[in-house]
Amino acid sequence: MSTIAKLSGSDFDRMVQRGAFVDLQPLKVELIYGELRLMNPAGPVHEGEIEYLTNWSYATTNRQEISIRVQCSIDCGDHRPEPDLVWVRRMNTKRIRPKHQDVRLLIEVADSSAEQDLGEKAKLYAEHGIPEYWGVDIQSEQVRVHRNPHNGRYQSIEPFDKSSLISPLCQPLARLSLADLFDLDA
Repeated sequence: MSTIAKLSGSDFDRMVQRGAFVDLQPLKVELIYGELRLMNPAGPVHEGEIEYLTNWSYATTNRQEISIRVQCSIDCGDHRPEPDLVWVRRMNTKRIRPKHQDVRLLIEVADSSAEQDLGEKAKLYAEHGIPEYWGVDIQSEQVRVHRNPHNGRYQSIEPFDKSSLISPLCQPLARLSLADLFDLDA
């Protein structure tokens, strides 16, 4: 029987600083529940959805209140997830990684990773009090909006289809058309 040692967030940070994962490129690594998780490289549809959401974010947020981070990790204690898009309270992130308390909206785009993003990662984000998490499921053309974390679970999980407009709680005037998001010919 073998035992795998779990890593802490500080262990992971030291490994990153020392270049432990350089040889894995183009793959990326996250620390989830103490385990290193390889992330599959994004395909063109996944990248296109992230680009669309990034452009929408910059066009609709109050930049005096919100900083936008794209495919950058956040500090969730002993976890280092790397969501596709995060809105954090306005702060200087040049030398520090935002903590889970700084997150206002977190978005994961799922193509081949839907099971992990909408299951395990949703649980992790709820456990750390991320107030709002959007799981964009490319295959089903749905966005699952998770809100109101309590006792490690989201109390509200609502699916929205292509006919919907959705807005984050932190910036209610920032409306996202899911018809536009899922229009691959636009």
